[in-house]
Amino acid sequence: DAVELLARDLTPGGETYCPNPKAGMKLWNTHPRVFLDLSHGEAKCPYCGTVYRLKAGETLGHAH
Repeated sequence: DAVELLARDLTPGGETYCPNPKAGMKLWNTHPRVFLDLSHGEAKCPYCGTVYRLKAGETLGHAH
């Protein structure tokens, strides 16, 4: 199962990070933090394989 995120859960650049508490992970016993680009709607962590995606209907706004 993928971890579905809201647009407000992402950085202004459209990124999230893994390990992520929204995925139910305990940060003390997981891999180093990596940032994942969700600008295309979905990304997979290269360490643990967790898939993160934007929740249906969510869009990324571009702040300037």
